[in-house]
Amino acid sequence: MERSIIHLNVADFAVAIEKLLDRSLCNQPVIVTTARSSRPVVHDMSEEAFHEGVRKGMLLKEARRLCRKAVLKETQPKIYQKAMRGMLRQALPYTPLVEAGNHDGHLFMDVSGTGRLFGQPSDIACRIRKSTQNYLGLNPIWTVATNKLVAKAASRLVKPSGEYIVAAGTEDTFLAPLPLSLLPGLFRRELIRMQEFNLRITGQAAALSLSQLMIPFGKRAEKIYCAVRGIDSTPVFSMARTPPKICVEHFFAHESNDWNLALTVLFKLAEKAGRRLRYRNLTARQISIFLEYADRQQAVRQTTVKKGLCHDDTLFCLARTILQRAWTRRVQLRCLRLTCDKLTIPSPQACLFPEEKKHTVRQQNLTSALDRIRGRHGEASIRHARCFAY
Repeated sequence: MERSIIHLNVADFAVAIEKLLDRSLCNQPVIVTTARSSRPVVHDMSEEAFHEGVRKGMLLKEARRLCRKAVLKETQPKIYQKAMRGMLRQALPYTPLVEAGNHDGHLFMDVSGTGRLFGQPSDIACRIRKSTQNYLGLNPIWTVATNKLVAKAASRLVKPSGEYIVAAGTEDTFLAPLPLSLLPGLFRRELIRMQEFNLRITGQAAALSLSQLMIPFGKRAEKIYCAVRGIDSTPVFSMARTPPKICVEHFFAHESNDWNLALTVLFKLAEKAGRRLRYRNLTARQISIFLEYADRQQAVRQTTVKKGLCHDDTLFCLARTILQRAWTRRVQLRCLRLTCDKLTIPSPQACLFPEEKKHTVRQQNLTSALDRIRGRHGEASIRHARCFAY
């Protein structure tokens, strides 16, 4: 059966919510920021601020220099979550296969085979947009395509408002004249690499064979080969089937390439992730490290283990090994992120060897004692000496 994927996207979602709460912000440049963090950055911005040069992830002080008239608003995650639940309620009557973004106004819907019940996918998208406007006051973009990649690229093309239908079999023709920067799934370093080869249009990259792409991109060549041709078999995960993961990050108050400082930050992140895993009685079988440098380039490394991890020390030891693999540049860091994925319930299998059992029991008892102290007196009540190194 031919797939029919609807993509709904409320452009500048956080700003759209803030303008609903405060009508005086209409037609004004607005910046939504993480003001309470040690390193405030731009979480979202209005179209007016975007045209002044403001971008997501930019330092707040730099954004204010570019757009001095912007109205600053602090992020309100609970309100954004409530708005996302409202959007889900408008979409779920049509299909159980609805995949929501991270409270960012994005929804993917797989409506394949629902034509006899609800009509064409474009009719479904129109009805959802009208109901979202009536009940929430939001005006989402909608696009229809045969896969998620093309549907998302189409929504970027018609932003901040509009609609687009990409007919089956025309995916490569649709993508060919678009800039590569509009293509989802490409990393910044890959776009820079494309520019070095004077490739700026998707059709230019699509003219290259897989063997030619493997020379500059290695293992990522196959992914890029499919992306520039509009090939994407990724399913739409329902909310019940969306793989859970735990993600913690740190923005450096001042960019730094100090290895010891990075280790100190990484240990704090491992402690935070470990507490969340133990609270949910889960272990992680895949650990990922994400680095963002001062020049906006990024690096990602990950490792999968057979036995799940949830204790601070074991998480940190593995994360440190991954960080060493990712630490390939001398440029200063602005962000360090630790992600725990492939979450599973802890194995009931007991240790077979006495020495290993003794060490494991001691580690579990120590971790449990620390969790009880922090649960009663707060997270800052007891800390590891490594956290005071810097």
